Amino acid sequence: MSKKNIEECIRSSLESYFKDLRGEEPHSMYDMILKVVEKPLLETVMQQAEGNQSRAAEWLGINRNTLRRKLVEHKLLK
Repeated sequence: MSKKNIEECIRSSLESYFKDLRGEEPHSMYDMILKVVEKPLLETVMQQAEGNQSRAAEWLGINRNTLRRKLVEHKLLK
């Protein structure tokens, strides 16, 4: 899936989200979006990296300690 396809999926999902609100005001969208995107991103990258945190952190462009913290936050690591 290309970057453009991912962007289109996100855009479509956001449009559906606003439609489902039926005129209600959204709240804390930025944090909500980060949380719902971050967990599957981490799960998928860790799976593709075969659990190798150093490799996954490199692929994500983040520090390994940051990756560990995020894995714990999302209950993906004990």
